[in-house]
Amino acid sequence: MARLPLLRHPALNPVLRAVPNLESLPAPLLEAGARASFFAGLPWWQTMLEAGLPKGAEPRLLLWESSALFPMQRLASGRLESLANPYTCLYQPLLMPNLPPETIQKIGQALGRYCREWPTVRLDALPRDSAWLPPLLAGLRAAGLVAAPFDHFGNWHEPVGGRSWQTYLQARPGNLRETIRRKLRRVTHEIITTPDALEAGITTYEDIYARSWKVPEPYPAFNATMMRHAATAGLLRLGLLRAGETPIAAQIWIVANRQAAVLKLAHDETHKPLSPGTLLTALMIRDLLDTEHVAELDFGRGDDPYKELWTTQRRQRIGLMLINPRRPAGLAALARHLLGRTRRRLAA
Repeated sequence: MARLPLLRHPALNPVLRAVPNLESLPAPLLEAGARASFFAGLPWWQTMLEAGLPKGAEPRLLLWESSALFPMQRLASGRLESLANPYTCLYQPLLMPNLPPETIQKIGQALGRYCREWPTVRLDALPRDSAWLPPLLAGLRAAGLVAAPFDHFGNWHEPVGGRSWQTYLQARPGNLRETIRRKLRRVTHEIITTPDALEAGITTYEDIYARSWKVPEPYPAFNATMMRHAATAGLLRLGLLRAGETPIAAQIWIVANRQAAVLKLAHDETHKPLSPGTLLTALMIRDLLDTEHVAELDFGRGDDPYKELWTTQRRQRIGLMLINPRRPAGLAALARHLLGRTRRRLAA
């Protein structure tokens, strides 16, 4: 008698499925993302979907059972990438807490199977030392993909739990302390946190930005959209600095999970002798330490020299190129990756 084929029950081999919108996601998963990071919470993903997608891109919200979500985007070119852009300081899947490594490996394998449709898939802004990353990589490899890591950007930060503003300031360089001492009395500031005062604050921020050294934003509506969602969630700290009645500097800070992150800053170059950026940073940090008692300061993306005045620790954010060597374009990408790695080793 012929043996019947073995039927795999879907629960034994779960796959990623695309959900149509954020409202379709399990509430516990969204709550877990919010506890992990502002960049994994609902206000951030709302902003990304409303104002942070490249032209022609389509979001792909990939859900694994009710335990994991990979926010992705399919670009107009057809490429698949993480749902990230130049404003993203941290990208990570939304994971329910306390998932065992073997479950995360299964999740990685499901992601790998989904990504095999493309020769390469790029993930950006990942935390290099996260506990979930090794089992996720093991699952991707089990699905037949090669995960090629690359350094993406540095993230400067400072643990400040239990420290007062005065204690923190005493640890800063002497010339920074002297600038703050001499000039702080010449300015005033306000911090906007609630939606009722925000629209005027957004207008002031955009006016300062237009007078600053900054290049035009790649996504013009992004910062205003983010501020509105963050203010609704109680996470926004929009700092505005004035010389007399004139606004001269602005900074967007987010406070979530006792971490304060500065995401955007700008000042009017005509007031540069007053050191407006330095003074507003000092005033914001003073409030964050002495009033809000945050545990960490985070200075976002990049290795700008000024960040070392305010922080002492750097962590590396990485990217991953997921390569399918069974596709010709993927095989070519793998060859380029191996050649580049060989050259770097020889040059070391």
